Amino acid sequence: MELALLLNTSVLLTLTIIFTPILLPLLSKTFQNSPATITHAVKAAFLTSLVPMTLFMYSGSESITSHLTWQFTTNFKIPISLKMDQYSLMFLPIALLVTWSILQFAMWYMSTEPYITKFFSYLLTFLIAMLTLTIANNMFLLFIGWEGVGIMSFLLIGWWQGRAEANTAALQAVLYNRIGDIGLILSMAWLASTMNTWEIQQTISTTTTPTLPLLGLILAATGKSAQFGLHPWLPAAMEGPTPVSALLHSSTMVVAGIFLLIRTHPLLTNNQTALTTCLCLGALSTLFAATCALTQNDIKKIIAFSTSSQLGLMMVTIGLNLPQLAFLHISTHAFFKAMLFLCSGSIIHSLNGEQDIRKMGSVQKILPTTTSCLTIGNLALMGTPFLAGFYSKDPIIKNLSTSYLNTWALLLTLIATSFITTYSLHMTLLVQTGFTHMPSITPANENNQAVINPITQLTLGSIMGGLLITSYILPTKPPPMAMPTLTKNAVIIVTIPGVILALELSNMTHMLTQPKRSNPLNFSSSLGYFNPLTHRLSSTNLLNTGQKIASPLIDLYWYKEMVLEGLADLQLMATKTSINLHGGLIKTYLEFFTSSILIIILSLH
Repeated sequence: MELALLLNTSVLLTLTIIFTPILLPLLSKTFQNSPATITHAVKAAFLTSLVPMTLFMYSGSESITSHLTWQFTTNFKIPISLKMDQYSLMFLPIALLVTWSILQFAMWYMSTEPYITKFFSYLLTFLIAMLTLTIANNMFLLFIGWEGVGIMSFLLIGWWQGRAEANTAALQAVLYNRIGDIGLILSMAWLASTMNTWEIQQTISTTTTPTLPLLGLILAATGKSAQFGLHPWLPAAMEGPTPVSALLHSSTMVVAGIFLLIRTHPLLTNNQTALTTCLCLGALSTLFAATCALTQNDIKKIIAFSTSSQLGLMMVTIGLNLPQLAFLHISTHAFFKAMLFLCSGSIIHSLNGEQDIRKMGSVQKILPTTTSCLTIGNLALMGTPFLAGFYSKDPIIKNLSTSYLNTWALLLTLIATSFITTYSLHMTLLVQTGFTHMPSITPANENNQAVINPITQLTLGSIMGGLLITSYILPTKPPPMAMPTLTKNAVIIVTIPGVILALELSNMTHMLTQPKRSNPLNFSSSLGYFNPLTHRLSSTNLLNTGQKIASPLIDLYWYKEMVLEGLADLQLMATKTSINLHGGLIKTYLEFFTSSILIIILSLH
């Protein structure tokens, strides 16, 4: 009882600390917010959040607290309840540590921004919405956090409003997420009508769930986590500031869709259609994103496609019926993905806004710490043994190899793993080695603690995070101990061709002549022709159809029927009425006249 009370109190204290910089300016006009205040608040919240995480690790205590109840209808109550369990208590300090590092970095990166305090407030609200989604015990509170991360991503991606690309990217993010939200609302409607509750604990007690609401949940996760079909918004979101990209790709927004499936996973457990859909969708997403990343030259877009590829791997894990392993990959991925974005931001800022990796080279001489951390991040992304990515990525591949579900999904995932090695090594070689291709500029200064501290913090997480987290989060279905040698070394075997391909790509890049265009090269550089087909073709067809429908409606019906012919018909009807009333009969006129006089006289009396 005392442990539960301490657990609840420490979690509520953590949430109170985070909310303070947002609420105080609203309650008191004398309080002046600042980037430093918000950063210190997140740091204090991170240190406080270590208490409930430690309590859970050593006692395994979990709790659910209910604070308010909204009586929606007579038989439908919505309690505002929080769930402190393995997922929320482990995710809380990870998200806060990553956000604290990103805010430290943003104080340097966005130092010339005129509205920097507003920017920091947006970032903090973004984090609050994600934590609300994480700790929610019912679908109503989860939906508030879900929509919160959506609207904050729109505001942050389009932060530089003067850039048309930023506005377009922000609109893309919202529109694609609207499609996903249809699925979530559909599932919530089914739960409300069938279960008569939105409490997650009560909804998961059922054993048979129809496929339609589960497909709604998968559609919601597809939109939010940028799976194949609803993925174009994620690389486009790189138009936002780098701290936004780091936060959006590491511990907020994109992992929200996977987290939704982890929370509602007991509903999917016995439905093979839903699990197979997740498995195949994830395998297709991870391969498609890795293929597109091969020919990208923008350093941020390469990292963005790697995020989409890793999200596909998480979706594969959901399809394998291993939600704990998916959460483990979310936790380790947050460290090295945020660190990769901060390193790229440091390089871009130091090179006067240059993002094309072909124009870089020998950056390690001017930014030794940043490039060292970038190498570690790429190695962790590749799944190098004993770095954070290895502890979550390797078990996923092994579980996939020993399952009897789908050989096609395994093959796509292994090819994607090879491609991940290719583009990570390709980026590392072009950025850090060879001759420099940059104009002579003022040497970059890396001595600023606002740059070094957050990157090194996340680098330590990328090195040690996997080992520390796996000590307490173990997959529910461990792979069998007796495995064929080929299966054990599958990841290493597919990594070798990836290294060879990366070296070949680097040699092609250094050549003076343009490489010959080929169908595979065009497919990758054109992003699988997906964007032209969906954004151009579908929009053109929609506009043409709308014009064809609108023309008959407006021109033929409204203008002709209601205005021209309508007026003619009205005049004809008035003429006929007039002829009927005034037929030239003197008796009829006298009767109307007499009756009118009588009515007037009677009314006066």
